[in-house]
Amino acid sequence: MGPQPTLTVTYCTAEDLPEIEPVLLDLYDRIYAEEKAGDEFFTMEAFTGRLHRQAAAPRWGCTLGEVGGRPIGYAYGFGRTADYQWGGLIETEPGVDLTETDGKTFAFCEIMVLPEVRKTGMAHTLHEELLSHRPEERVHLLVEEDHPRVRALYEEWGYTKMGIIQHPGSPRYVSMFRPITL
Repeated sequence: MGPQPTLTVTYCTAEDLPEIEPVLLDLYDRIYAEEKAGDEFFTMEAFTGRLHRQAAAPRWGCTLGEVGGRPIGYAYGFGRTADYQWGGLIETEPGVDLTETDGKTFAFCEIMVLPEVRKTGMAHTLHEELLSHRPEERVHLLVEEDHPRVRALYEEWGYTKMGIIQHPGSPRYVSMFRPITL
């Protein structure tokens, strides 16, 4: 087996979105080819709308990974504000703190890597590098309930279940928290 390819990670903010958006959209288009065909939630139009709404939120940040100058994946999210409401929350685990302040929670929105670099640790590197730039106390993410292997991976990364969320027109999600710094 040859040497592991070198991953280069760049941290970007909302100011960088006009420059990196074509790269993010191209990667999404390739990674979600099957899902886009069968579910309106995963179409390019729906994803682009979510990306724009999320990038317009406070403190949006993104890590973009490249190997040999070729984009292989990214991770992004934004800072929640004190007025955030936990919409779509169906159930919560006992003792979960749902109070928000302007700097408490980072909403981790997306992480994706090309199939050929999965199980190499690159997704984890993108995740951890993104969190290393965050001023918030904790990170929150959603994982589709019918993806237990993905949930198990997030648990390996330090996340714990805080509840179940489902928004109109979206899949049912396990809602998870983790301190930014473990």
